[in-house]
Amino acid sequence: MEQIYGFTHYSFFSEMSDLAVKNNSFDLSLGLADFDIDPNLKTFLKEAADFPTHHYEPLAGSPLLIESIIRYNSRRSNSIFLNQNQVTITPCATFTLYTALKCIINQGDEVIVIQPSYYTYGPSIVLNHGIPVYYNLENDFSISWEKLSECISEKTKAIIVNSPQNPTGEVWSPNDWNQLYELIKDKEIYLISEEIYDTYCYDGTEHYSAFLHPELQKRCFCIFSFGKMFHSTGWKVSYLLSSEDLTAKFRCHQQYISYSANSPCQYAIAKYLDIFDPCQNQILMQKKRDLFNELIKETPFVVEHITEGAVFQIANFRNISKTMTDVEFSKWLTVDKGVACLPLSAFYNSGNNSDYVRFSFAKNNELIINAMEHLRKNL
Repeated sequence: MEQIYGFTHYSFFSEMSDLAVKNNSFDLSLGLADFDIDPNLKTFLKEAADFPTHHYEPLAGSPLLIESIIRYNSRRSNSIFLNQNQVTITPCATFTLYTALKCIINQGDEVIVIQPSYYTYGPSIVLNHGIPVYYNLENDFSISWEKLSECISEKTKAIIVNSPQNPTGEVWSPNDWNQLYELIKDKEIYLISEEIYDTYCYDGTEHYSAFLHPELQKRCFCIFSFGKMFHSTGWKVSYLLSSEDLTAKFRCHQQYISYSANSPCQYAIAKYLDIFDPCQNQILMQKKRDLFNELIKETPFVVEHITEGAVFQIANFRNISKTMTDVEFSKWLTVDKGVACLPLSAFYNSGNNSDYVRFSFAKNNELIINAMEHLRKNL
């Protein structure tokens, strides 16, 4: 495939999804929910459609939505108290990460990426003339703070963290944020914290944002996604929390790239957010996680660590094949066995082979049941 700045032009994520469609496979490869959104969201969107005018919202975002976000975050179990100059509405999480990097990177600056990680991180750094520095989690997907510290150099400008993490499902605790701060407190290093699965933490775990750390908050771009929260990724509305100084820098760049996000959807989300119960999100997705993990026990796959958050489960496939690479296995499972997944190596810049594949359980229960039953019978 064509290479741009050293990265594949067409992602393996899209390739596997296309392969699933072509082979009519049960598609557990991507985290796109296949179930309906709350009817209340549709009602509010219809209200917006009936407005007599449809103009841009202000650069910062709809004032109605910003106030709703402030109220919502104050109601969290781990409350985040905000003012209007710390909230910016954006088109999507990928755009937000790219623009945050644009605010802080000069040519040749290094940005640490904790792997496995989402495939857009590296290209976003390179497109902003920075240099990705990759730190690989331990075999059990824990962090070695000593090894992470070895990745920091005089050129390090930022670290990207994703919690709850895609694909491992690990969730950062207050102690993790403290450990990170100890590594960078005497250096001019920023933090980009992607927290788009914040409403999906399981077994009593509560999401703890980097923005709650009083010192990290001063140097943090904290990214959230309404698309992930409400299973409405096509609406393309996210939001950023940052200090007032960093917010001003971010908006300065955003005005020349997207200016604003989808106006009717901002109105609908603003109205809906005031009645939204994140506990229902958590309960819904934990039931799907538990259903998936109960059924996968009837297959040769081995789940070594049940995911703590997000909407993905990693499974070891070596009981099924000792010789195939994880890429070969994923394609074989999709084409020959009728269930689509992703290889864990797709989340590493090196692309090195692994023993794992990633499944998404953000699906209708019927699809999860049918896919697992299909594997039980055919593996």
